[in-house]
Amino acid sequence: MEPLLRWSAPTASDVARRFDVVFYSWLGITSFVAIGIFAVAVYFLVRYRAGAQVDRSAPPDRNPWLEGTWIGLPLTIFVVMGAWGAYEYSALYRVPAQAVPIYIVAKQWMWKLQHANGRREVDELHLPLGRPVRLIMTSQDVIHSFYAPALRVKQDVVPGRYTSLSFTPDRAGEYYLLCAEYCGTHHAGMRGRIVVMSPAAYGQWLAAGTEVPGLAAQGFAVFRRYGCSGCHGERSSVHAPDLDGLLGRAIHLADGRTLIADENYVRDSILLPKKDVVAGFDPIMPSFAGQIPEEDIAAIIDYIRATGRPHE
Repeated sequence: MEPLLRWSAPTASDVARRFDVVFYSWLGITSFVAIGIFAVAVYFLVRYRAGAQVDRSAPPDRNPWLEGTWIGLPLTIFVVMGAWGAYEYSALYRVPAQAVPIYIVAKQWMWKLQHANGRREVDELHLPLGRPVRLIMTSQDVIHSFYAPALRVKQDVVPGRYTSLSFTPDRAGEYYLLCAEYCGTHHAGMRGRIVVMSPAAYGQWLAAGTEVPGLAAQGFAVFRRYGCSGCHGERSSVHAPDLDGLLGRAIHLADGRTLIADENYVRDSILLPKKDVVAGFDPIMPSFAGQIPEEDIAAIIDYIRATGRPHE
């Protein structure tokens, strides 16, 4: 694993390389401007110091060309750099096709992770080299912050909602996983490691885990255990929304709003069912707040993501 203190962390993801280009471009431009202003200031301090033999009889009161350049050139540079930075930052939230979903639950003071095949980790995150991944994160208690310096990713992990990051690891090795938000007494000890492996080694690592059902299969079992299939199943006589292919679908709500179903929508529908009532349906679903742990919610979400529930 790389040293914790060094001039620059290694670059181990696609966004890391792009972010470094943006950062050092900004550093170069601002350094050039700062040095230029300092040099001009020193020149005028020396050239027009008290007692210097210079003509001060007719100082210029305006210079349209100089003023236009001084306003237009920095404005153009800042707008271009701002747009560039915003585009690169948005890459963290553009989910690539075939991204590998990994669910993360933060709690004092550990990272609990689960892969799609059901394998779990604590304070370790194994990733496949060269394959896009999507981290879907929430907190069980207080605000944490998922921070991987080598990947150049940092995202607040907030109780009561999901946040996510998307990137592609592009350098094999072991890297630090830290919490960058003060989260209590043992905050400094909330650290782990990220292991980037070749796709073949990653596949072997996944297969070598404890024999447990995949996350979607676990979600189906949870779906039935909590009685969800009694209303949302194909044979149910209750008038409830169809969940097949839900994620990514436009949902029309009873109050006239329309939203795109995502992980937060599913979570809110389980814990706060009266928040976003689907148009044409009565708000009769009970709340499962305080009854269902975050790991079970993640499993249900992955089950819904898989779509095409098995026939009962």
